[in-house]
Amino acid sequence: MRTEFTPEQLTDPAIQRSNDILRSCVHCGFCTATCPTYQVLGDELDSPRGRIYLIKDMLETGRPADEKTVKHVDRCLSCLACMTTCPSGVHYMHLVDHAREYIEQTYKRPVFERVLRWTLAKILPYPKRFRVALLGAKIGRPFARFMPDPRLKAMLEMAPKTIPPVSRNDDAQVFPAIGDRKMRVALMTGCAQRALNTDINDATIRLLRRLGCDVVIADGQGCCGALTHHMGKTAESHGTAGKNIAAWTREMEGEGLDAVVINTSGCGTTVKDYGHMFRGGPLADDAARVSAIAMDVSEVLMKLDMPEGTDKGLRVAYHAACSLQHGQQIKTHPKTLLKRAGFEVVEPADSHLCCGSAGTYNLMQPEISKQLKDRKVQTLEAKQPDVISAGNIGCMMQIGSGSEVPIVHTVELLDWATGGPKPAGMERD
Repeated sequence: MRTEFTPEQLTDPAIQRSNDILRSCVHCGFCTATCPTYQVLGDELDSPRGRIYLIKDMLETGRPADEKTVKHVDRCLSCLACMTTCPSGVHYMHLVDHAREYIEQTYKRPVFERVLRWTLAKILPYPKRFRVALLGAKIGRPFARFMPDPRLKAMLEMAPKTIPPVSRNDDAQVFPAIGDRKMRVALMTGCAQRALNTDINDATIRLLRRLGCDVVIADGQGCCGALTHHMGKTAESHGTAGKNIAAWTREMEGEGLDAVVINTSGCGTTVKDYGHMFRGGPLADDAARVSAIAMDVSEVLMKLDMPEGTDKGLRVAYHAACSLQHGQQIKTHPKTLLKRAGFEVVEPADSHLCCGSAGTYNLMQPEISKQLKDRKVQTLEAKQPDVISAGNIGCMMQIGSGSEVPIVHTVELLDWATGGPKPAGMERD
């Protein structure tokens, strides 16, 4: 793609990066075949190629973002299926992230939308605040149908039936390996996950210790920054991400770390991109060091000697989270581990398509999100599984809200198969 940025514009590193990305696009349109929003809406401007044209025009002219561009960029899930499909290697993720930051800086949203986005940014990344909000949503859930705005309705309906008690395993501490130590790893405990489902971190700690890992819960860590990053709120996302970099760097320079383990794939995609996010700044070197050892939990488990399990007589439908299969290009590890543990693994049709969760997408774009959820649930249930497995809390909440089939995190099944308790999520009400 030909671009016409001025030399002055190209002195901006963000513009330079976007220019490189834009110039790598050859207009082939392969991306439209795997874009969920294009499949649902059928609008070229709701495909990656269409959004690329809108972003190019906005950035080249240097004009403030307009309503049309904002609408179509907002509708992007950042599922990154386009990056898996693209034969030219267009790094759409960095381009749309830059566009969102530019929109945040130059576009004044309607008052209600500004308040809504501010509220999400101030609540979701903070477990204590999120718990209070979930309690309020739980109380208000019976009145959801009376909400005039579908986004408010979606927020009330998101509240789980039960809110788990705080897990003290998420406090800063070190869990020693059981038996000989093979690795020393830091576990990212996350933010929303700590409020919505404490079983995931608990199972991860048990499993890693059983397989020979010292598990460090680093003091000072918190939200990865993904939620605010994808809203274009760069100062906030870098603020929370910077705390993680500092916390893990202290551990790396202390007793050392072999990996930063992440069991929420949306967070993993962001942490692995810290090196890019902080390039050229004072945290650049430390951010790059953290990104270099960041691993999804399935990557770490593949390095460890997880024992072969006997046939469990249980059919598991594996849902591939977009942030794992497209964002991190991890496609086989979770299935390999589940099969090794003794589970029968099946995959739904169109497994490359998003479930519609996508961070805050199901709250901000509930109509499109529901269509994608219904499609995903239908394809999963068609496999007649006993349980659904996923590697991302957002996907679990999304799919679980539309299916009666129990859904649990992959590590919960692996923990159970190697001596841990049966996942509580398999006992659906």
